[in-house]
Amino acid sequence: MAITLSQSAAGRVQKFLAQRGKGIGLRLGVRTSGCSGLAYNLEFVDESGPDDVQFESKGVTVLIDPKSLVYLDGTELDFVREGLNEGFKFNNPNVKAACGCGESFNV
Repeated sequence: MAITLSQSAAGRVQKFLAQRGKGIGLRLGVRTSGCSGLAYNLEFVDESGPDDVQFESKGVTVLIDPKSLVYLDGTELDFVREGLNEGFKFNNPNVKAACGCGESFNV
């Protein structure tokens, strides 16, 4: 089981953490939401929880709860610029369908 970051995503996370002036890494997860069932959750964290599974990718610590790991195993987090928009993109091989707006997915 693994979660990875692209070089672009790792650079962006490191930049955000440096701007915050604190933090140990990034927490990824899923929550029930949207028309397809699940939505991604991403937040910067200052300490790990007792149940967190920890990965290291390109110098960034990635934390994930065991329930979310089932849905995110094998995912690569990327940071992309498309025209005037930029943001994190989840390249999740487990996704079977996603809603039209891209807000939620199911596996």
